[in-house]
Amino acid sequence: MSKHLFLKHSIALVTIMVSICTLLIVIVTVLKLPEASTKNTETGFHQITTKSRKVSPLQEEDVKLCKFGEMMVEMLPQDLAFTIFVPSEEAFNRDLRLRVNDSLKQDKFNDTYAIVSRVLAFSAVPRALSSVNVRFGELVSYDSVSGFPLYISKDIEGVLVVNRIRSEVVDVRRREIVVHVMDGVIMDADFEQSVLVDDSEED
Repeated sequence: MSKHLFLKHSIALVTIMVSICTLLIVIVTVLKLPEASTKNTETGFHQITTKSRKVSPLQEEDVKLCKFGEMMVEMLPQDLAFTIFVPSEEAFNRDLRLRVNDSLKQDKFNDTYAIVSRVLAFSAVPRALSSVNVRFGELVSYDSVSGFPLYISKDIEGVLVVNRIRSEVVDVRRREIVVHVMDGVIMDADFEQSVLVDDSEED
């Protein structure tokens, strides 16, 4: 009887030990796994997902906005709280056909200034809004200085998204102004259409 009981206890002990070892192996394996990249099922290529870069106060002076971005900042009063969603240089080029070398020449400067000031009106909010003010899963809405509604959220990767445009760099301070660099241009449909018409006329 005692032999049978001892055998039962031994089997139970071995089972518990095996379970613990298996659990430890699984935990160690998961901790050592590299961060997986997402796979595009259509193309079969692996794409590395990048998050928007948050800038610490020590890095702010190192962050250089493009010339058009600096123009937008300079158009606002430096001692008042504003948030600007500034397009990256690539976005200015891709979406508005503005190139620094051409657009800032004397004969084109007035047109460039008018376009950049219009973009500013769509993408500036008269309040300071850092990325930490937006929590994942919530959608906040503010009117820009032109009255154009901005819908701000964070996607599943923690990237700030404004009117479906993702951020590249967030929380750059220029005195009282908070700047977020975006991978696109925030604008209304009429302005976007006028840009497309201008492009077709040039072609």
